[in-house]
Amino acid sequence: MKKVKAPLGYKIAVFVLGPIFKLYYNPKVIGKENIPKDGAIIVCGNHKHIMDQCVPILSTNRFLCYMAKKEYFDGPFAWFFKWVGCIPVNRSIKDTDAKEKAIEHLENGGAIGIFPEGTRNKTKDFLLPFKFGAVSMAKKTNAKLVPLGITGDYKFRSKNLVVRFGKPFEVGDMTLEEANEKLAKSIGDLMKKSIKEQNKKEKSN
Repeated sequence: MKKVKAPLGYKIAVFVLGPIFKLYYNPKVIGKENIPKDGAIIVCGNHKHIMDQCVPILSTNRFLCYMAKKEYFDGPFAWFFKWVGCIPVNRSIKDTDAKEKAIEHLENGGAIGIFPEGTRNKTKDFLLPFKFGAVSMAKKTNAKLVPLGITGDYKFRSKNLVVRFGKPFEVGDMTLEEANEKLAKSIGDLMKKSIKEQNKKEKSN
């Protein structure tokens, strides 16, 4: 198994932009020790903001390759998404090419980042229905699913931006429906825990 190496652009972006992101947004990271240090993993979280992938990337020394919508690769910042090694996904079709690239990455022991909701949640729903890409790839590659819940606001020196990682799990003998349900519940529970703690903190103040 060849070791998956981070692109130079990814390393530079993390080194240069990482500290700026942390200083500006002041995110609180909980449970990053739950991210396995090796082996195939798929980091899955809710999607509320364009910056959602930044904290998971900054929470591990591993190259966390994100799957991003194709539109990002057609805009003015296309060079950046290519530079940092993202995998483009055409959401208007069943993009088998993108999935094959992600599976190859996982079969080489790599780490993939994906938002199972498929798009940013701009509704009042707590979570959008999960697509099956993450659990399907996990089952095919025996990758571990690492759930994460993101809550709070992306504001300067935010006082409530929390990213909470949960315990990783494998799909194993579960059906894709059962695995997707467990993943959604895990992410939802992480979000609820952060919200509950934040509400308690605000009341105490």
